[in-house]
Amino acid sequence: MDFKNEVLTLLAEICQDDIVKENPDIDLFDAGLLDSFGTVELLVQTEERFGILVPITEFDRDTWNTPNNIASQLADMQ
Repeated sequence: MDFKNEVLTLLAEICQDDIVKENPDIDLFDAGLLDSFGTVELLVQTEERFGILVPITEFDRDTWNTPNNIASQLADMQ
């Protein structure tokens, strides 16, 4: 499985909805799929699964708002 699909799978688990795989340009916050607790879970799981530490200060909702954007940001941090 490629990295982007792994990220989408993680997001689907956190959001508890496969729409993140079907529509990777959906705004997770506007759709109510990701909130502050989900954000923390995403950051923790990102470090555990991928070994990528994302400081909360680096997490900007406007940049990290869609599955595609999240996958792109994490790929750049690998």
